[in-house]
Amino acid sequence: MALLVNMWHLRKVAEASAKPCDICYKPTTSVLITPDRKDFFYICPGHLKDRGFCSPIIDEAEVAAKRKKEALDREIEIIKQEYEEKKKRKQSREAQKRDEKKEKDVEKGKNAKKSNEGDDEVEKERNSKIEALTAQASVSLADESPRIFTLQKIFYQKRLDRIRSADIAKRNRERLKNPSLFPSVPSGDLG
Repeated sequence: MALLVNMWHLRKVAEASAKPCDICYKPTTSVLITPDRKDFFYICPGHLKDRGFCSPIIDEAEVAAKRKKEALDREIEIIKQEYEEKKKRKQSREAQKRDEKKEKDVEKGKNAKKSNEGDDEVEKERNSKIEALTAQASVSLADESPRIFTLQKIFYQKRLDRIRSADIAKRNRERLKNPSLFPSVPSGDLG
């Protein structure tokens, strides 16, 4: 029997597969599972935040990925602001042109069509920049909460005891199925 490593990965299951939490028996979709998938149990997200139950293992790579995602989000915000500024400047220029060319109605219609085409080009440029940045950010984490935990000593020991008792029960069932375990019937006379 190999002992469990005290490292548990958080997984989510579908709402239809929700089972009771091992602590409070409320239905939950959060599951803690060992990396080798030998043991698992359902646990409420509230218990995961309890330091008396478990503590998260912080992965430096995940922290770096989170920082990178935040930097990309800032870049996207800057691009959006630049786009808005360009759009405002363009609208102000168009307003000035309209004031200067009010008497030329025919040319005004043509300029409006050209300015709409220019707006579309600027918007396409902005969208392509944002898509490029979000494609880079897709590698980053979808969830802000930690994904790997270690159980506190008491709860880890309970998991080990449960596994040991299951192994003992399995061995006992196998022994009872073996006919050589029971003594044989006496073959001699009684007298």
